[in-house]
Formats: sequence, C-alpha cells, structure tokens
Amino acid sequence: MKITLFAIIASIFTMNAQDTLPYYQIPDPPKEFTAGTTASRMVDGLGFRYYWATEGLGEKDLAFRPNNEARTTLQTINHILGLSQVLVNATLQKENGTQPLEMTFAEKRKKTLENFQQASTILKTSKDVSQYKLVFGSTELPFWNAINGPIADAIWHVGQIVSFRRSSGNPLPKGVNVLRGTKSK
Repeated sequence: MKITLFAIIASIFTMNAQDTLPYYQIPDPPKEFTAGTTASRMVDGLGFRYYWATEGLGEKDLAFRPNNEARTTLQTINHILGLSQVLVNATLQKENGTQPLEMTFAEKRKKTLENFQQASTILKTSKDVSQYKLVFGSTELPFWNAINGPIADAIWHVGQIVSFRRSSGNPLPKGVNVLRGTKSK
C-alpha cells in the first residue's frame, strides 16, 4: 500500500514537472563571467520577463491594442516568437526561414520560452560566441547583431506586453521580482 501511494505521488510530481514551462524563475547564475555566460544570462532575464508578461493573459488581453496603428498583444507575441527563433537559429548555426504561426497562444508561449532556454543553454557553455551568426539567405551578421537585434528587441516588446496588459485591466501577477528573478507567493 505504501509503495503504491508513493508511486502515485511520484507520478503526479513527474506529470507536473513535464508541464512546467521554463523561466518561472531565473536559473542560478553561472559561476564565471564569460561572453557566453553573460549572453546566456541576458537571455535568461528575457525569458523570465516574458514568462511573467504572458502569464494569465486572456482573450481580451491578447486582442488589446492601444490604438489602430499598434500591434495587438497577440501580434506582439507572434513577433517575439519570431525573434526567439532567430536567436535559437543563431546558436544552432542554422539559416533563418519563415515560421508558421498556426499555433495557439499557449503553444506560441511554450515554443518561445523553449527557444530562449535552448539558446541560453548553448550560449552558457560556449567558449566563442562569435561562431553564432544571424543568417538570412546570403547575409550573415555577427553575434553582436543578435544582442542589439533579437535579444534587445524582444526585451523591448516584452515591456510593451506588460504595458498592454495593464491597460486591458490585467496587471502582472503580484510577487514578480525582476531584479532577483523570482516570484513570491
């Protein structure tokens, strides 16, 4: 009986762990400062902010736009998904192409967070980030452009999502601490 109860509890924790998205909190920092660990930490900070900016968004939030000239929150999320793909493609040393957006919001959110996590993991162990180029057809740009391009642009747009959700009446969940990279209860 005790073994069966233990097995049931263990399987519940395993199922919950499988459904957990990356960046509920920021990972522990690397032990040393290198170009790779620094770039990785930037992506981790982005992932944490994106996680909480998009947590608990409803249809009203996703459709919100401050005016007719602006993107909706969902269109902004689509853009960040594309930026995350450009970043992960650089770390995988792959050329960029078009990515279909035929996904639900939940699928887009998960894919974006997984892209950030994968890019961060690769960068963290990298001895030479200069090998990670942004490739668009015959155009190759150095990793510097990944920093001021998709990483900085995604951070910018995550801030827009936070502003949009406040404007649609759904502020960030309480307890999110971007300085510490934690969420208190």
